[in-house]
Amino acid sequence: MMAIITRLDRICNQDIRQRFGIVPITDKLRGAGLRCYGHMLRAENDSVCKIGFNLGVTGKRPKGRPKQRWMDTLHVDLKTVGTHPDQGHDWTKFRQGISEADQPPNAINAEEEGEDKVRLS
Repeated sequence: MMAIITRLDRICNQDIRQRFGIVPITDKLRGAGLRCYGHMLRAENDSVCKIGFNLGVTGKRPKGRPKQRWMDTLHVDLKTVGTHPDQGHDWTKFRQGISEADQPPNAINAEEEGEDKVRLS
């Protein structure tokens, strides 16, 4: 399956990704972070990742806008996917919630449109 697409066609990246069934990188990163969180939740209490996750840092944060922390991003990602943080212990439910991020959008079959070549340049 190939379609001849050049920069002169001025087709946006989102349309190209949808045509070929490619998931946006933000969805892939969200899924990877949530999988990492699920592994950490199911880890033994004496594992390094669990100890590091529960470790409290003392001291004050510097002035200005606070830096984005992994937990802040994680909570936003969990809300986006619609998964509760406690579902990480139940692997089947948690995996079902995060696997939707890895599913490509409905790809348009280029052969049905009469296109038989793809060239991105």
